[in-house]
Amino acid sequence: MPLIYVTSPIHETILSRLAEIGEVRLGYGPHAVAYEAIHNQVDAVFLRGGRISAEMIAASPKLKIVARHGAGYDNVDCEAAADHGVWVTNTPGANQRSVVEHVFALLLSLCRKLPLASEQTRNLIWAEDRLSLTGIELEGRTLGLVGFGNIGSSVAPVAEAFGMKVIFTDPAIDPGSDRRWVDFDTLLSTADVVSLHVPLLQTTRNLIGAPEFAKMKTGAMLINTSRGGVVDEQALVDALKRGKLAGAGADVLAAENIDMINPFAHATPDIANTPNLIVTPHVAGQTDESLLRVGMSALEAIAAVLEGRAPAHPVNQPVAKSLG
Repeated sequence: MPLIYVTSPIHETILSRLAEIGEVRLGYGPHAVAYEAIHNQVDAVFLRGGRISAEMIAASPKLKIVARHGAGYDNVDCEAAADHGVWVTNTPGANQRSVVEHVFALLLSLCRKLPLASEQTRNLIWAEDRLSLTGIELEGRTLGLVGFGNIGSSVAPVAEAFGMKVIFTDPAIDPGSDRRWVDFDTLLSTADVVSLHVPLLQTTRNLIGAPEFAKMKTGAMLINTSRGGVVDEQALVDALKRGKLAGAGADVLAAENIDMINPFAHATPDIANTPNLIVTPHVAGQTDESLLRVGMSALEAIAAVLEGRAPAHPVNQPVAKSLG
């Protein structure tokens, strides 16, 4: 039977289904096996957390596929995988609804000061300083979407249902195709809320930094559920502390690219201790429903490759090995 390595916890239904098509070894839990201990036997990697480097791929002669549990694949050396005949796949759109809802969970928490309100009530403070909890409404405000792919375009109708005006910028979309399209600088200077929905590429690394914060409206908010490296986090902390931004919500940190298990050990100082910044631990796409959808998509990719078929959502093109 082919050997399938699962790096991090996944939906139990998916784990059971994987066991039907191969021998499963886990990289987590009480019986965790280090990848290095079995690299020469592994046929497929089901990658949720962690990284698959060029060195790991080169040391895995039987490896046929690295199936990402999610849309992002910056934690896999896709070029090295292609050179060694290894497919890399992702699961575009499978966690779309969950991420969209998390965008508004962060935004509404900021607008209604829910973390502060919860902290005060936990400390048995009820009405002493209620004015400090005065929030703002979304209706009539402008949401600027940076990136208008599967997730960004799905955020738009939810925002419009709240009564928000939506604008977006995306270099892949013809400016004349949608009246809501604006250039990047116009979006920054116009939006009350900027929400990021772009992959982490060389062209998007530190896409939002000190110059961009300077262009934003004083009192604007930033939501980032894409990738941590898209935002210069020191510039973000500075903008929040000096009151340029009213608040920010981040589900991702740049330090995840260094350590996905404990990014705070490498993170920007004060990133978790700035009062008007809400940080969640990369859980925007983590609902029971989305874990099942994402897991099934990754499982189907592994099954296809192990059966000698091309997967549905490849992000590279293997050149050194034939299928099967």
